[in-house]
Amino acid sequence: MQVKQGDLLNLADKTAVVTGGAGGIGQAVCRVLARAGARVCIHYHSNEAGAVALKEQIEQSGGSATAVHADVTDKADVERLFDVVAAESGGIDILINNAGVYPASPFLNISEEEYELMMDSNVRSVMLCTQAAARRLVARGRGGAIVNIASIAASGVLGMHSHYCASKSAVVMFTRATASELGEHDIRVNAVSPGLIWREGLEEAWPEGVARYKQAAALKSIGQPEDVANACLFLVSAAGRWITGIDLIVDGGALTNKLF
Repeated sequence: MQVKQGDLLNLADKTAVVTGGAGGIGQAVCRVLARAGARVCIHYHSNEAGAVALKEQIEQSGGSATAVHADVTDKADVERLFDVVAAESGGIDILINNAGVYPASPFLNISEEEYELMMDSNVRSVMLCTQAAARRLVARGRGGAIVNIASIAASGVLGMHSHYCASKSAVVMFTRATASELGEHDIRVNAVSPGLIWREGLEEAWPEGVARYKQAAALKSIGQPEDVANACLFLVSAAGRWITGIDLIVDGGALTNKLF
């Protein structure tokens, strides 16, 4: 199907669910998808104020948004989340699995509880939300697009993040496997792996880490949340219609740094 050049990134009449949408990368993804014309469901777990404020900002800018609370590690709550979206908009077209955690611990100090929290938040949530979304997309019979936010930690070692590296590696392989199975239903599944992304107070809290990253990255900078959001927009839009099963690295070229 040929799409006019100006319509490649147009998401009008599409409904998108963004998990962990109330802050950081998730917030940027919600804004970018809304500007492209999508109806956005801002999922949140603890940051209700952030989700409500973002909803109001999107609506004031002429977009359409709703904020829905859910625990995306709980199957029943995930089903409720997608039922709410279906009741409000008629169904889902796009899912961005962004919710997750990022604790740092030396390997020898990682507790069972911390490991389980990591895997539940970063892997189980992706599986449950993808399954719930995909079943509804198959039932609607009109295809769809899913993007899983992984990390360059799936491709390179980060100190004190062995459990995080493992969880994001799992997300990348899960992306490939589900892309293979869901392709026959015209459901595309891709991953976006960010490098170091700016957040409030980052330079003050970790100046040496920011400096090291800038030195390692080919573009000599850290990323902005919108850089990740724009990658998501490309992958869920008509511009990415023949792309599935990939892990799109968005890191300013950090992984181009020589190994030895």
